[in-house]
Amino acid sequence: MRSLTIILCLVASLADAKPQQYRLDTARSQVGFSYIFGGTPKDGTMPVKSANMMIDLDNVPDSQVSVALDARATRAGFFFATQAVKSPEVLFTDRFPEIRFRSTRITGDLSGATVVGQLTVRGVTRPVTLQAGLYRQRGTELGDRSRLTILLTGSISRAAFGAGGYGRYVDDQIDLRILARIQK
Repeated sequence: MRSLTIILCLVASLADAKPQQYRLDTARSQVGFSYIFGGTPKDGTMPVKSANMMIDLDNVPDSQVSVALDARATRAGFFFATQAVKSPEVLFTDRFPEIRFRSTRITGDLSGATVVGQLTVRGVTRPVTLQAGLYRQRGTELGDRSRLTILLTGSISRAAFGAGGYGRYVDDQIDLRILARIQK
């Protein structure tokens, strides 16, 4: 009888498993990008304006993420590059102040996942695929799922979003490295 009770409790807890709301720690998270300017690698950052993350750690494909970035606050490594990336030839931040991402499919598990979604830049929406890794934050105990770090990496084409300005100086490929610290 005791075994039956334990099994029923386990089944009930699995039935209750569902995506849980996590919030982004914006002070400790970073959306980074890398690009080639005149043959030299350069780095930039863009702050997160808002994020909605429903994460199911027991069934990762049931998770959903949507994020809005503040394109107007982009920093591209040095003054002239920052001004250029905000210009009408690239991000056109006066007209398109946000960059948005919404996941459409997540595959994999906690050891590694692929996040497919829709990225909107300059009003142009295209599919993008990111690789994701999930880690416990330093100082948390084994099994503690309340504070996690997600590392997302991938690449996009500037031209695919109509942001190909200054192509003589800047390569088309932009590499993304997003470090998101989240907590329940």
